[in-house]
Amino acid sequence: MDLKAHIRQVPDFPKPGIQFYDVSTLLAHADAWQVTMGRLANAVRAQQPDVLVGIESRGFLVAAPLALKLGCGFVMVRKRGKLPGPTIRHEYALEYGTDTIEIQKDAITPGQRVVVLDDLLATGGTMAAAINLLRGVGAEVTGAAFIIELAFLNGRSKIDVPVTTLVSYDE
Repeated sequence: MDLKAHIRQVPDFPKPGIQFYDVSTLLAHADAWQVTMGRLANAVRAQQPDVLVGIESRGFLVAAPLALKLGCGFVMVRKRGKLPGPTIRHEYALEYGTDTIEIQKDAITPGQRVVVLDDLLATGGTMAAAINLLRGVGAEVTGAAFIIELAFLNGRSKIDVPVTTLVSYDE
């Protein structure tokens, strides 16, 4: 199945000149979503994760059902102030400024094998930050996986673990 046929492209969103790749149309198509989860399951299973981590917020849509399918735990990495209880923070640089992500302090047991997921790989900055945060709490990060990669942005170069993507756009 050609998954690209189920991903809507929205020009000039969220601002002029940006081409947005909308996975909501993929999620809405039961067969395409099943194929997506099956392909990701095959790739991620090989990395033998104990836990799948989803990056806020569309990463939750990918990681949570995949964790259920693989019999793994699911953990959220969220923006600052969104998780209850004690958290561990990681601040990282953006093109203009900084951002902060967090994980609950007790979400990962040191030594657990983790694969991090998001819907789309663009510049790679948020994924690299999530990997650093996870390593900081003792996780063994074995891979990163995405539905979509914007290859022309070269985000893969910022990620120092094996990267799986199902669909790639070159421009």
